[in-house]
Amino acid sequence: MAKVLLLLAALLCLPATGVFAQATGEPILIGGLFAQSGPAAVVGTPSKLVAEMTVKQINDMGGVLGRPLKLIAYDTESSPDVALRQARQLVEGDKVLAIIGPTSTGEGLAVKKYTEEKHVPVIMTVGGDAVIAGGKFGPYDWTFKAPQRTATAVAKIYDYLKGKNIKKIAVLCSKDAFGQDGLTELTANAAKFGIEIVAEESFDNKGTDFSAQAFKLQAAKPQAAVVWTIGPAGAIAAKNFAALPGERPLLVQSHGQPGPSYLEMAGEAAGGTVMPGTKLMAPESLPDEDPQKIVIESFIKAYKDNGIQEKFPLNTHSGYAYDALTLLRAGLEKAGKADPEALRAALEKLERVVGVSGVYTLSAEDHNGLGQDSMIMLIVDSNRFKLAP
Repeated sequence: MAKVLLLLAALLCLPATGVFAQATGEPILIGGLFAQSGPAAVVGTPSKLVAEMTVKQINDMGGVLGRPLKLIAYDTESSPDVALRQARQLVEGDKVLAIIGPTSTGEGLAVKKYTEEKHVPVIMTVGGDAVIAGGKFGPYDWTFKAPQRTATAVAKIYDYLKGKNIKKIAVLCSKDAFGQDGLTELTANAAKFGIEIVAEESFDNKGTDFSAQAFKLQAAKPQAAVVWTIGPAGAIAAKNFAALPGERPLLVQSHGQPGPSYLEMAGEAAGGTVMPGTKLMAPESLPDEDPQKIVIESFIKAYKDNGIQEKFPLNTHSGYAYDALTLLRAGLEKAGKADPEALRAALEKLERVVGVSGVYTLSAEDHNGLGQDSMIMLIVDSNRFKLAP
């Protein structure tokens, strides 16, 4: 089964050859929620392009269950309120079977309560854990997510720091849902790895200068400073720390930062920064026996061939929409029919589905299905990402 799923995943990234049966019948309607404007557009816009690319490839292969997929996508404008309104349109107006997205954790939380009530399967492309955390965040029976859990990224960072004998850290987190999700996991898991958080600061990720927070954190004399945010704010923080006088802590960024935009915006200040990321960021490091290698190499080729690379250079987010659709396709094939309840149940039983971001094995308790082995630690060296020593 694992070999079959690997083959199917790799085939999604290959051009159609005409040997597959043509998809016929009524299309299976899939909704897409992508931030194509606003602060998260740098992630949401290429995600939409990847989703369109992947749907075309699936249809060129014969579709799913002999039927083509049809993607109906809307711009969430990086707004939780807009995302919720468009989720309603997709469900009540467009009558979609399932939804891919949205882009940000805040949007995901806004959409989740509604889609859970309506029993609509949603495979989110958000970074935060809250959408599948349960407890005070509500049930997640119908909610899944493709990117690694925040907790997984935190554990990857802490394992790395422990290996470097770093025991005292400072934390700088944005005030949005993603940043606070990171703060929760960083705080909850520190003691398990023998790490002490000696100082903590927060910031508005729409701000343009966090030097005051950086100065306060440095004053606590941490060995490392962990910054948890997404987008330009991470690069601003890197510049603020680089400008500090005296001995500076090792700078660690979240799994939301690996990508060329961070290198471009942070410039020289990015040098030496470490962060967890997907294997997509260092494909040359993968051994031939890694089941993701063929999928990642094929995805990169398709990403370039479809002209996406020219506008949006590859980053750690690039494969999330592909992975969400890969899970959707595998779920539909396992369910044997385009039915919401059957799809939801099938998604919970998927094993070793090979994607760009990892090898997914889901369950009723785990609606993500990725472990630490799906991530690598990266370091910025000579303005490029390399495996961290």
